[in-house]
Amino acid sequence: MPHVVDCGLAGEPDDRVLGRAVGDGRILLSADTDFGEILARSGAGTPSVVLFRRSDRSAASLTSILVANLPEVADDLAKGAFVVLINERLRIRPLPLR
Repeated sequence: MPHVVDCGLAGEPDDRVLGRAVGDGRILLSADTDFGEILARSGAGTPSVVLFRRSDRSAASLTSILVANLPEVADDLAKGAFVVLINERLRIRPLPLR
């Protein structure tokens, strides 16, 4: 799972990062709420995004919460979804966002 730094996208505009995720057929993992706003404005059905809204943003914590919730969200992410992981809660919205 490449990081934006590994893709040469560090500091690039969010829409370029989203475009790369679409082009590569990837799911975007982020703590940046701007991706939801961009998807809502564009009406796009891809890429799926997992938004982490957690107090502990360590790699170990984010990996753990993602792995724990993956069985519940995998089908939605495959179809196109905006998934928000908020501490102990989970919210799934299908794409396109309305």
